[in-house]
Parts: sequence; C-alpha cells; structure tokens
Amino acid sequence: MEGDDCEFHYGEGPNEAQDSDFPIEERSRLQEMLFLLGLETYQTQKLSLQDALQISSDSMKNWAPQTPKDLPWNFLRKLQALNAEARNTTMVLDLPLDTRPVEKESQMEEEIIYWDTAEDISADIYSFSELPTPDTPLNPLDLLCALLLSSDSFLQQEIVSKMSLCQFALPLILPDPENHYHTFLLWAMRGTVRTWGSQPPRVVGSFREDSMVLSRAPAFAFVRMEVSSNSKSQLLNDVLSPSHRQQDCFWHRDLNLGTNPREIADGLVEISWFLPSGREDLDIFPEPMAFLNLRGDIGSHWLQFKLLTEISSAVFILTDNISKKEYKLLSSMKGSATKYYFILSPYRGKRNTNLRFLNRLIPVLKMDHSHVLVKVSSTDSVGFVRRVRAIVAHVTRSPCRRVSVEDMANAARKLGLKVDEDCEECQRAKDRMERITRKIKDLDAYRRDELRLQGELWRKAAQVEKELCQIQWASDPPEKYRAELRHRLLELRMQQNDHGPAWGVQEFISGISSPSLGEKQYFLKWMEWGLARVAQPRPRPPPEMIFTLRPKHCGAVDFSEPFWPEPLGVEHFLREMGQFYEAESCLVEAGKLPAGQRRFAHFPGLALELLLKGLPLELIDGNTLSPPLRWVTGLLKELHVRLERRSRLVVLSALGTPGTGKSTLLNSMFGLQFAAGRGHGPRGAFMQLIKVAESFSPDLGCDHILVIDSGGVITGARTEAGERFEREASLATLIMGLSNVTVVSLAETRNIPPAILHAFLRLEKTGHMPNYQFVYQNLHDVSALGSKPRERRQLLDQPSDVGRATVQMEKQGDGIQTLADLAFWDPEKQHIWHIPGLWHGVPPMAAVNLAYSEAIFELKRCLLENIRNGLSNQNKNIQQLIELVRRL
Repeated sequence: MEGDDCEFHYGEGPNEAQDSDFPIEERSRLQEMLFLLGLETYQTQKLSLQDALQISSDSMKNWAPQTPKDLPWNFLRKLQALNAEARNTTMVLDLPLDTRPVEKESQMEEEIIYWDTAEDISADIYSFSELPTPDTPLNPLDLLCALLLSSDSFLQQEIVSKMSLCQFALPLILPDPENHYHTFLLWAMRGTVRTWGSQPPRVVGSFREDSMVLSRAPAFAFVRMEVSSNSKSQLLNDVLSPSHRQQDCFWHRDLNLGTNPREIADGLVEISWFLPSGREDLDIFPEPMAFLNLRGDIGSHWLQFKLLTEISSAVFILTDNISKKEYKLLSSMKGSATKYYFILSPYRGKRNTNLRFLNRLIPVLKMDHSHVLVKVSSTDSVGFVRRVRAIVAHVTRSPCRRVSVEDMANAARKLGLKVDEDCEECQRAKDRMERITRKIKDLDAYRRDELRLQGELWRKAAQVEKELCQIQWASDPPEKYRAELRHRLLELRMQQNDHGPAWGVQEFISGISSPSLGEKQYFLKWMEWGLARVAQPRPRPPPEMIFTLRPKHCGAVDFSEPFWPEPLGVEHFLREMGQFYEAESCLVEAGKLPAGQRRFAHFPGLALELLLKGLPLELIDGNTLSPPLRWVTGLLKELHVRLERRSRLVVLSALGTPGTGKSTLLNSMFGLQFAAGRGHGPRGAFMQLIKVAESFSPDLGCDHILVIDSGGVITGARTEAGERFEREASLATLIMGLSNVTVVSLAETRNIPPAILHAFLRLEKTGHMPNYQFVYQNLHDVSALGSKPRERRQLLDQPSDVGRATVQMEKQGDGIQTLADLAFWDPEKQHIWHIPGLWHGVPPMAAVNLAYSEAIFELKRCLLENIRNGLSNQNKNIQQLIELVRRL
C-alpha cells in the first residue's frame, strides 16, 4: 500500500526487516479491542451521530459502565453533556455471587479506567502486554481510537467538537495499527471554532472568532525518544496552565493510574491550543499557539515525527538516552528550519553517551547548548516550566512558520498520510459549495438578487396573513375586509410564483437532492462553513458578551427591534424553498393553479431528509417573525408518511431571550445542533427531531421527541413596544401551545420576559398548559444543583412592573401580579432549577464546570420522567400536531 511504503521509507534502519511481521500481530489486537468494546459490528456500517443521540432507558440513568461494551456509550453521553470527567471513567463490575469474597457480597468491585496514559516508558513497538480482559483496566486512549475508527465522519466531527469545548486535547492523526493507513483528521476538525482576544488593545473589534482549521499559529511539538523519566504530557499541561489553576488538556501518567499500557493508540498525535483572552495579567502568551503531542516513541512512529518536524516552529524531544539508532534518525533532519530542544534526565541515562551524541547533533540541527535542558527530580518544576515558556515566546518573536490545520494536512498528504477529507463525496460537495459562495460578493445584493422571495413580498404577505388570523377569531368579522385581505394575499403569492429559483438556489437544491446521503450531509456542512467565511466582517463584542451565556443588559433596554444582524446561512436557502412552496400551495388552494402543474411539491420531502439527519429546520421565520404555515404543515405531513407506525410525538420547547443559554442547554442535554453561544446567530425559531429507541418507546410513551428552540424570536420587548411585544407574545403562545414540556431559560431572578408571562396567561385560559420548568443560568452565587427556597419566594412573591403591565394587557385585574398567583402554579413540584455557569475561569482557556454537566443531567432526567409519568400534556401523533399548528 502507498501508506505502508511511505512509512517504511521513513522508518528505514535496523528494524526494517521486522516490519513484515508487524501488521499480522497488530491486526489481531485491533480486532480483539473492537470486540472487547462491542464495536466490531461498526467496521462496515459505521456508527452514526443519530445512533449516538437516540433516547433510551440509559438516558435517564446516571450510571457507571459495568462492562467494557458500556464504555463507548458512556463516554459519548458524558462528552455530549460537556462533562469535565469524560476522560476519567469508572467501570463498576457486577461480579457473580459465587465469585465475590464472602465479606464483600453486598459491594460492587470497582476498577478505574483512565482516558490516557502518558508515555508508555517500558514498551517499544515490538513488545506487547496482554490485552485487557473485561475485569482489568483498559487504556482510555485505546477507547478513543477504537471509537473514532468505528464512527462515520459526522460523528467523528461531533466528538472532536465536544472535546474542544471541554478543553481536551484533540486527535489530529488517528493511527490504524491494522492497515498502517494513519489518517489525518482534517474533516473531523472542521467544526472546531474558537474565540480569542488580542493584546493590545482591548477594544471592540479586538476579539476574533475563527475556525481552528483555517487560523494560522506557531506550532510546537513535544515527542519522546525511547525512554523518558519526565512526563511529556504533564509538561505540556504545565506550560498551558495558568498559575492559579492546573489544566489537564493532555492526560498523563501522573494522574491516578495513568500508566496502563496502550494497545492500539501508539502513533496518535494530539493537538491543543493556547488562546489569549486579551488580558495581560492572565495570558501566558500574547497570541494563539498550537501544541502537538506524539504518543509513543519517535523511532517507532517516524512518519508522524517527520510530519511534526515539517510543520512545527520548534520540537521538544524528551529522552533519558540517545542511542545510535536515534542519532542516525535525527541526523537525517539536517537542513530543517525547525528548532530542536532536548529535555534530558541524565542521571537515569548514559550521561557520557548522551553528551557524545549531543555534541555531534549540535551542528547538524543548528543547536547550541541553550537548546539542551536538564530536568531531574530535584529540579524546580515552576522554574523549569517558566524556562520552557520563555523558549516558546522567544521562538515566536523571531521569524517562524505559522501554520493552520489545513497547512498541516497538505504536508501530511506529501508524506503519504491519508486525509479524511479527500474522499470523493466530500470533495464533490466542497466543489458545489465553492461554486455557490464564489458568486457572493455583497451579502445585501445577494439576498436581493438570489433570495428574491424573502424580500418585501414575503413581509407584506406575512402581514396580511397575520391580519387574516386576527379577524378569524373576531366575534363579528367583517366579510368584505376578509375578502380584500384574501385577494391581496393571492396577488402577493402570484407575484412570488412568477419568479423561479435563482441559480444559487438551484445549485443548493441540487446539493440536497444528491442520491448519496453522505454527499448531501457533506454539502450542508460545507455550506455552513462557506457562508460563514463570506459573511461581512463585524466588530466582535467584548468578552462578557462572547464567553458567557448572560446578556449584558438583562431587561435594561427596549428590544423593540432585533439587536444583531442576521448572518447569511443555510436556513436562508431553505426559507427560499419554503416560500416557493407556500406561494404555489396558496395558488392551488385558490384554484389558480392546477395541482398537476406544481413544480415545488417535493420540497418538503427534501427538507425532511435533512431534519431526519439532525439538521435544525426553521419553524418561525426569523425575518418576518411569522410561521410559514403551509411549509411547516407540508413538512409534518411528510414526516407522518415517513415515520408510519412510529409517529407518536412529544414536543419539548425552550424559551428565553438570546444569551440566556437555552440553546447550549438543549445541545448539552440531547446532543443537538442549535446555533449557540455567540449572540449573533439566526433569529428564527428552529426544530430538531430526536429518535427514541424502539425498546424504550413503550415505556416513555412516544417514538420521537420534537425539540423547539425559540432562538431569537423573543428579545425581551417591553409591553410598551406595541406591535413588537404583541408579536413576541403571540409566538411564545404558539411555541408553548404546541409543547408538552417547556423550559423557560432565564438569566436573573424575577426577569421573566413579558412575552412569556403573557403566553402563560393566555394558555391558562385555554387549559392547554405544558409541563414547565424555569431554569436560571449563570447565577454566580450558586454552585450546585437545586433551587433555594429564599430565591424561589423572591420569584413567586415579589410583583414586578413587567408582571403588572402584562396582566393589565390581559385584563386580569390586580389580583394576579406574579406566577404564584396563577391557578396552575404549584411551587412544591420543583419547577425552578439553578444551573451553574458553564465555565470555570476566564475563557477562552477556562475549564468547563463539572457542576454544569451534573445539573443539566438532573434536569434532563426530570424532563424525561415527566414525559414518562404523563405529567406533560397528552402526547400527540403527527396528525394531531398538524391540526394544533393550524388552530394556534
């Protein structure tokens, strides 16, 4: 194979003759590892994101894995919930009674399984330990590699994105010990987007948000040569950690029992970044920097080491001994522009031999004596880390290479490494995206010329439909006015129907119509990133708006208008398709167009395919803040046909103003894809579908959960905002009215948005009240799950101006001024939750807060328990939901 040829070429030397026997030994070990973890069935049909996210009975259990086959699923659930302990997993073995010690019959025997060892200092590539058995520890780096090898490209991408949020080091080169076809994970890294500050100055516009695949930074590689008494991963963590808090981006042998031998993970290359906050008193370095970590000995993984030397500004080599073989290998690096530094522990090695080889290497690698560092047990660790940081800073101040992950992938291709993004489906999808985005020179002009149905015609049509809806419920509707409105609406729809899809929309439709499901999914991802790249640059807000979930001006301003520009996204192309379908359907209903002449009747089916594969679809148009009724109804009809017998639905919604963390909450609880955490995402409300496992659906009482995120439709407009407030109140009523369960996400006690309180009052009249939970996030004085009685009484008992004004609009009188006065309120049913802040420290280098993950798990369990116990509104089938949409 090509990959094997490349590897043997760079691994030339005395071991070359042994390489012919190596694949046979490794092949069986990989298969045994996959069998041990229960992943062998996913080698032909890869594990998908939908497989990983479906709701099962385990979703309600805070359980520890009992067998190795539980480990992959336990890891995925913890990672989805942004659990800081996802890499440190406990396996509880339930031993048969006859094998337990008599004195411990009532106890479980615990075995600790850790995510990663540091360097396996006793093994080289040709010596193996026994494979783990179900009752012995497993190296969790092996778990990661086995899981990635068993996952499709989109699940791999989700795993890497969640690991990035958790501040874990990311897999960059995935070893395949069976085929020696190591894979550079460029596609898997594509979804990694981070925000960081710059020094100086700290002003609006000095914060940058970018894909880590595209952003260039100096790279520093840390590798081991043969044996090292010093932990390379521990040193990396010390370099990256602020003085007041240890950050373990890379797991290492000094953490608990992290010395379990790796079986299939040697050759793995990980990457992590330092990203500045813009605060000189906190930042270790003034600019972003990449740090790379090769697992295993460079002599056994020469191809990976060769790549690291070509992409890094400096390489730090940790070793106790420099042998003749390693000297020859390093001598071949002559002429490299990379700087080399050695970190030695000479008292454990052959001191004179090391000095002799070092003196020979100094002219070859263009080093001097300052490039050799000594670290022994008596060395001051703080001072040593300070010295390594000083070297890194010195290298970056000098002319040095700055590389992106894309640049690294290009170098990997030249060395013969496989790049995951190079498959035909992915490249065809990328080419189509580039054809579309190449035409986008000016966003406003593109919206006007290519997305023509979303302009003034749609806004006027939405206003007419709103008026028609209002007079429908009037006690004595004026028939003449109703006829005028219908005629006006028909004229607007005819004008829309006179247009055909523009070239860019046609290309988009072709992309999502591909017979290849994989190509369709690749295309949507490429479109998401491509549109983000061509978006007009905006000044970045200060960090309190970027890095936290709390809005800066909670309730302090009049949000009578949307407070951020809506970026161009995939939803705009789908919205255009929806408007073509709406216009055509309206003409068919009015008898102006024969049903047989429809051109766009298949559009809901195309969009449904995306919903079934995990793409959020727009329920409420973010441009007009109106629900496209015919389009949504068409989607639900298609869903009913597709799901057939499994069409029982529960609708779960999350309402709140942008910045209160509702989207992050939903994504972390259920692994969803709602736009979150940036404060400038799509303005519409979106829905996403979650599958319930067939084995669990009889118990839960539904087959799917439809999740609705209110997105940006509720901005917190005051009652005096007039039409804006009325529109938000109507949309909140619509979303809650469709829901079985509603989560109201708030940022401050007593800060219930007027539109949401208004919706509660309206729904109380109808008797259609969902099960509801109030969630307060980012309360800095709350560090654990649970509601405090004092704070709950403040919420319930203290009337606010918002409450009085809202009640007055509903003409309920002075008797109802707070939620506690509403007939449906029962304070003893634990409707109020306090969720700690997501970050522990100052982003972007802050660690995730373990209490956040634990709290959202308890909330998720409560929501599912309420669904199972029938505390929500009666579960619906899709036909009933369609009728409810029409009525509301």
